[in-house]
Amino acid sequence: MPRVAAIDCGTNSIRLLVAELTYRHDGSVDLRDLHREMRIVRLGQGVDATGRLAPEALERTRAALVDYQSAARRKGVERLRMVATSATRDASNRDDFFAMTREVLGVEAEVITGDEEATLSFVGAVGEQDPDDGPFLVVDVGGGSTELVLGTWDGRSAEVLAARSVDIGCVRITERTLRTDPPAEADVAAARELAADVLTEAFDVVDVAKANTWIGVAGTVTTLSAIAQELPEYDSERTHLSRLTRADLDRTARRLLTVDHETRAANPVIHPGRVDVIGGGALIVQVLAGQLAERGGPTELVVSEHDILDGIALSLA
Repeated sequence: MPRVAAIDCGTNSIRLLVAELTYRHDGSVDLRDLHREMRIVRLGQGVDATGRLAPEALERTRAALVDYQSAARRKGVERLRMVATSATRDASNRDDFFAMTREVLGVEAEVITGDEEATLSFVGAVGEQDPDDGPFLVVDVGGGSTELVLGTWDGRSAEVLAARSVDIGCVRITERTLRTDPPAEADVAAARELAADVLTEAFDVVDVAKANTWIGVAGTVTTLSAIAQELPEYDSERTHLSRLTRADLDRTARRLLTVDHETRAANPVIHPGRVDVIGGGALIVQVLAGQLAERGGPTELVVSEHDILDGIALSLA
């Protein structure tokens, strides 16, 4: 049974999955987790304003990759794939990033398109879902972008019907509009308007009214679940496949957008690297829920700990 490693390098975090692949007689593939890890490196620090990756952000990313490469080697990984998303797509000095990743990992990092990112997230997210609950809308709110993908799942394979990535994420919206701590009401209103305007581009492509189930993936959504449940510490077993109503999302977003950095930092379920951007992420998810309701889509959010990392790993099967 081959072992593979998947690395997802986003605008805010970089994550590793080491997994063992098991091939079934029907041609499908199962993943058995051997190791998962996440670090906040804020690769997209200032990219929206400067168009360049900051030297200190590149160094933080390098340090994480050195450790990830060591972990993969210890676990006996045979194949490794790294994908890089929004921050590197936008940076003028992205060649520096690629040279660094090639040196550390020995393989080329791939800058995937927003639509490819959405598809990988979808494949990773729907594997545990009942096919009868489809079609599924999978949403990934990242640091620099948000992906929406609509598709079906028959228990063995997924079919993507529509997908779109738009340039709004928790880091990007915080840097653009939420400049005070806590943010002023006028800034929150401006952030809501910005999120709604940008997300319209996705809704023009993805007909959310066709979805029966809304699945949210990645750190923003899983953190919101932990906050809404008032967990004493982050627990992925409690967040995975949990459900958040629109009222839950409204309440959690309002709570995060009206307290200061110190109060957020005191919450044990919020990773220190998310403290200053989780309010912006919550706002985007809240706006999404409202837009889904207006368009006749599902408004209860199913939270999944399985996402693009799982999709990347499965792509190595």
